[in-house]
Formats: sequence, C-alpha cells, structure tokens
Amino acid sequence: MAIRAGLGKWLINWLNKETNLGGQAFCDFKRLSLEILPCDVVLVEGRTRASQLIKTVTQSIWTHSAIYIGRLRDIHNDDLRERILEFYPAHPNERLLIEPLLGKGTIVTPLKKYMHDHLRICRPRGLSVPDRHYITRHVVGHLGLDYNIRQLLDLARFSMPYTILPRRWRSSLFEHQPGIPNKTVCSSMIASAFTEVQYPIHPIVHHKKDGRLRLYKRNTRMYMPKDFDTSPYFDVIKYPFIGLDDPSLYRQLPWDNNGMICNTERDCFIPPPIGRTSVPAVGFLNKKAKFASTKQRIAPVISWLASR
Repeated sequence: MAIRAGLGKWLINWLNKETNLGGQAFCDFKRLSLEILPCDVVLVEGRTRASQLIKTVTQSIWTHSAIYIGRLRDIHNDDLRERILEFYPAHPNERLLIEPLLGKGTIVTPLKKYMHDHLRICRPRGLSVPDRHYITRHVVGHLGLDYNIRQLLDLARFSMPYTILPRRWRSSLFEHQPGIPNKTVCSSMIASAFTEVQYPIHPIVHHKKDGRLRLYKRNTRMYMPKDFDTSPYFDVIKYPFIGLDDPSLYRQLPWDNNGMICNTERDCFIPPPIGRTSVPAVGFLNKKAKFASTKQRIAPVISWLASR
C-alpha cells in the first residue's frame, strides 16, 4: 500500500508540473473580474502535463473548468459562508471560485489565481436567482471531495476513437452512485449542479412521432470543459486585452509597420522582398525556374559555338 501511495503521489506531481510557460493570455483579467457573475463557468487553458494530455484527448484548448460563486459578502446564507471559510480564509470582497483540482480535491480558490491565464466565461442564459442560489449550495456541498483521477482516465479512454477494451468494461463513468459522490472532477461537478435545477447543457433530444420533443439528462460524468463552450444554452463571453467595442477601432490598433511576421512570440522574421525569396518554388514552377536558369548559364557557350 505504501508503494502504491508513493507511486500515485509521484504521478500526480508529474502531471501537475507546468510544461508550457511561454505565450501570453489573450484576456483582460481586470475587466473580466468586474463583469463576472455568480454561477458563471470559467474555462481555463492549463499549462501542466495533465492539461496537455486533456488537450490531446478532447481536441480543445480548454482543459479545466471552475464555477464562480461571487464574493463572501454576496452570500447571505451563514452556513454557506462558514463552510467556505473552513476551506479558504477569504476577504469579504474577494472573488471566489470552487473547483476540483488534481492532487488537492475540491477547494475554494480566489479568481486572481488565474490572472495570467487564458480564460473564457460561459454564462448560463436566463438562469433564475433561486436556481443560482441552489447551484451555489450544491457546489459548496462538494467542498472537500477528492479528485477522481480514475474517472478522468476513463473519460480519456472513452473519448479515444479506437480502443482495445470495450468502453463500458470496468469504467467508472457508468457506475450509478445516488447522492453526492465521494470523488469528482471539475466538469462533472459543475454539470451536476446545473442538472439539479434542470438547466440544459447538452441534453439528449428525442423526437417523438407526433412532433414533440423529449429531453433526457446526459450522464454528468461524460462532460468535459469544452461542453460549456459549445453548449447553445451558455453565452460565451470573451474579454480580450484589446477591445473592439468601436467598429472602427481595429484600424487604429498598434500594428507593426516594419513588415515583421511571427510564427510564435519568440520566432519573428522579416520576409524577403517578392522575387528575392529564398524559399524554392515547387512543382511545375520549380522545374520552369530551373530550366530558365540553366538556359541563361549556357547561352554564352551556345553563342561561342555558333560563331565557330
């Protein structure tokens, strides 16, 4: 058991190690902080090894999701405030998230933790105030739960286009556990909160013969962070660090006028003038250019032979 626990701890530390520290966040965090609302889902582009694996599996840049619960002073239920303070000594004006994290479980996190990350807000459209309060109570009730790494691995296996083993075989995704589970992952916890108030994310839609529709709740263990981004019932809100609220503003952006082109933030170059490019032509154009160059080189020889 000690060896197993040690290997598990080593694996978690290895997965949580950040590997991509370069790049920049295309997000105005100050504006986002001022306009975010309770029950908004915050999507994060992670930088850890685990995040890179999730990107590969889900084919999405969004590797983590958290739910915003507001500030402590905005929560009027004394029991909820005390429960939150058990996990994080928040200032009354501090903006707070609840999120399950690998190696830490379900915790309270200040929004400012992600001020240097690429973020996106997914806002449930038309969500009522009573349902907002219920969702907040639901996610606060999950505080302290462990992170379900097995569910994460099973979700990765289920998302693969091909697999040797049957997807349902020995998978935690299809186990029925009524009530609050003892482990969870970020997207499942948030999806279960919205499902409790019957708010749709990606429901299963069946068309009846009489033309009516019947909605069925999707298994919350099957949700990924990208599902909140693609859901038609959530408004996707972006706060770029350079806004374009004025339609003519893009003409006034501080573009470089020296002709610099960048592949990445650290890989920039000035392309050579047209006609002096060092990139070889391809296909027919390449053959034609080689023939013209060869004809030009042998023209003096042909002229000399003709004069003889």
